Amino acid sequence: MRRGTEFLGSEHAILCGAMSWVSERNLVSAISNAGGFGVIACGAMTPALLDAEITATRALTTRPFGVNLITMHPMLTDLIAVCAAHHVGHVVLAGGIPPKGSIEALKAAGAKVICIPPTLALAKKYLRSGADALVIEGMEAGGHIGPVSTAVLAQEILPVLGADHLVFVAGGIGRGEAIAAFLEMGAAGVQLGTRFACATESIAHPAFKKAFFRANARDAVASVQVDPRLPVIPVRALKNKGTEEFTAKQIEVAALLDAGSLDMGEAQLAIEHFWAGALRRAVIDGDVEAGSVMAGQSVGMVTAEEPAAAIIGTLMSECEAALRGRLVAA
Repeated sequence: MRRGTEFLGSEHAILCGAMSWVSERNLVSAISNAGGFGVIACGAMTPALLDAEITATRALTTRPFGVNLITMHPMLTDLIAVCAAHHVGHVVLAGGIPPKGSIEALKAAGAKVICIPPTLALAKKYLRSGADALVIEGMEAGGHIGPVSTAVLAQEILPVLGADHLVFVAGGIGRGEAIAAFLEMGAAGVQLGTRFACATESIAHPAFKKAFFRANARDAVASVQVDPRLPVIPVRALKNKGTEEFTAKQIEVAALLDAGSLDMGEAQLAIEHFWAGALRRAVIDGDVEAGSVMAGQSVGMVTAEEPAAAIIGTLMSECEAALRGRLVAA
């Protein structure tokens, strides 16, 4: 894990996954203050909102933290400029292939760039394009997901790239024993989202947190794609009326495509706006029936509200105990 901590500047190479409406100043600063690495979820923020969020986070911590930018954001160039103005040290580019010039612009501003490849081929491409580190995230994760499991991605990518490059593993990680296993495979650290969503410092609504406490792994399901023409990235969330509404939303957007009222890019944004609004209703308003309660399959391991420092402490104790046990056995 030392390679990861030296890269991040944190005590532990544990990144917080960027969760829109959840990974904001309070949780991000708490994780960084506890020795982890908090990451602001920019999501659909405007440049002005991101500017304010970075400023507010800096007022709560002197420790390093990063910013997650969505590559399809229509104002990505302006958001990169905000990160540059604040001298943000680490930026995660998520949600698709980074547009031409985005990695270069961030590196020119002095930031370290982290990309999220869904395949080994794209992992190599991102590194050739200048990415400083990678996060490989399996389909067990919450929110937007790919089609391949964490275990398979780790076996495909870590043996090839782990020794010479910084690769963090994410998706379905809820205990320190799993962290130990991925470190042994060559990972530089891990990223967790679901485990932190119900931290004491998380501003998520009490009803949102209670939904996590009641849930088990099989309750966190992936959304379905109704029309193969729609560029829909599956989203994993707790099954409720909101997941049914997303099916209806796809039918609505498909009809607009048929009528020529939307082009494919606008259709993608319409889908993303749906998720942003549905997630806000769940996280902020507490509407866990109609809102989107995004959660990874590790949700069954989230049983109580705990401070971020306690969560990190437990994960590291479990990880160290697992590794120590292997040394004793050897």
